[in-house]
Amino acid sequence: MRTTTWVAVTGILLILSGCMSSNSGDVYSRDEARKTQTVRLGVVESVRNVRLEGTKSPIGGGAGAVVGGIAGSSIGGGRGQAIATVVGALVGGLAGSAAEEGVTRKDGLEITVKLESGNLVAVVQEADVAFNPGDKVRLVESGGTTRVTH
Repeated sequence: MRTTTWVAVTGILLILSGCMSSNSGDVYSRDEARKTQTVRLGVVESVRNVRLEGTKSPIGGGAGAVVGGIAGSSIGGGRGQAIATVVGALVGGLAGSAAEEGVTRKDGLEITVKLESGNLVAVVQEADVAFNPGDKVRLVESGGTTRVTH
C-alpha cells in the first residue's frame, strides 16, 4: 500500500474517533449544563448487558470512498485505472461506513429500576459504571434524557 493511502487511512481513523459521542451516565453535553433536572430515587431491580450501535454518518463512507479511490487509482493504467478507481471508491465507501459503525459501537446496560412510587422504569446507557440489583440509585432526567447514577 502506498504512503498516501496509509496517510488517508490514518486520517479517517482520527476523524471517526472525533465523531464518537457518549451515552455514558457521567457525560453531559454543553447544552445540558446549568439546566434544571428532575431527580427520582429507586432501587436497581435488574441489569442486562446490551450493545449500543455505532454511528452511521456520511463521514465514514465518504472517507472510505476517498481512500478506496486513491488505492484504486494506483492500479493499472488508462481505462483499467479509471475502472479500478471507481470500484475502489465504491468498495472503500462501503468499508468506511462499516468501519465507522464498528469503531463507534459500545457496550451498554439496560438498567431496570423500581422507583419509590412503585413504578418500574428501564434506562439504557453506556456500560462505564457498574450497577447491581439492590443498588440504591438516582434517575436524573432533563429534556428527554435520563441517566442512572449512584
